[in-house]
Amino acid sequence: MIRTPIGLYIHVPFCESKCPYCDFYSQKGSEQDKTEYVEQMLRVLQVQGKRFHRQADSLYFGGGTPSLLGAERLTLLVQAAREIWGLDQAEITVEVNPGEYTPGFFDTLRLAGVNRLSMGLQSADEEELRLLGRRHTAAQVRQAVREAQQAGFSNISLDLMLAVQRQTGDSLRRSIEFCADCGVQHISAYLLKVEKETPYYLQKESLVLPDDEETADLYLLACRELEQAGYGQYEVSNFAKPGFESRHNLKYWNAEEYYGAGPSAHSFLNGKRFFCPNDMEEFLSWPRQVSEGEGGSLEEYAMLRLRLSAGLRQEDCMKRYNRPIPAEYLERARRFCRQGLVVCDEESIRLTPQGFLVSNALITTILMG
Repeated sequence: MIRTPIGLYIHVPFCESKCPYCDFYSQKGSEQDKTEYVEQMLRVLQVQGKRFHRQADSLYFGGGTPSLLGAERLTLLVQAAREIWGLDQAEITVEVNPGEYTPGFFDTLRLAGVNRLSMGLQSADEEELRLLGRRHTAAQVRQAVREAQQAGFSNISLDLMLAVQRQTGDSLRRSIEFCADCGVQHISAYLLKVEKETPYYLQKESLVLPDDEETADLYLLACRELEQAGYGQYEVSNFAKPGFESRHNLKYWNAEEYYGAGPSAHSFLNGKRFFCPNDMEEFLSWPRQVSEGEGGSLEEYAMLRLRLSAGLRQEDCMKRYNRPIPAEYLERARRFCRQGLVVCDEESIRLTPQGFLVSNALITTILMG
């Protein structure tokens, strides 16, 4: 039986400092820490590659700050992944922090076969960057994009954050214009969420954040401005030039299989979901895999697909489950059409940008009543 290639994710848990809004697993690491991490990751890729015996057609280095490993260490990991997991015509992405890489970094990555970069801009407004605790300037982002392009990268994504402290419609427009002027192919635009156990959460009473109505206006403004700049919305928070949608991330939203390596990384393989604990010491001794149960049911698939602009489609349900969209999903979804939250017809259920604003509650209601 020929099995569909999976996605491969490598979590790099190193950061120079922790952004006050971030709840991802990361730590400050010495050069020795990074070397030990890479040596263990090489063993993990080999052992698990033999265990699962699957081919991958996407590889994503996330974090943390993967660029802090340096181009040579990243090259070793790419080479190992290719030898063990195939990576035939794969999309290979590395997350990069502007201003935190060495000369020749992008040239070395291109030689290694990396063909996509994701950079953390967050905002082109210096005051907003300061309040977000970012270590870079907008000028450093522009320079990093330029150097990457000169090295031959033609698939670059920038991250934006929406509804951050002191953000206005005008400052958001300028940030979007900045991204477009840089000539990048993909933009991820995330609404700020104040997560527990972050400095922002402890300071939440003193944060100057937009209220719910202002947040909605900023999100819808971003959707309009990005569309006008040629970035089509294909997921709640993701926009791309035609043909530059993230192949790796689409695996998550299409409930396709992927293997995650590294502390805090999640996996979905052979109908099972599991993850590695947020524990670097445990990873270095040998990563334990904690079960999250079964995965891949129609309900789970529908929940993920409704995050996409294409929505939940009859054709896909028939192909994957040999059944149409459940009638109760369609019935519940139609209730929200008049409010402009959902587009529902015989072919699909799709959330509008207004619907994406309340997607968690809306999707739960459509699927569970």
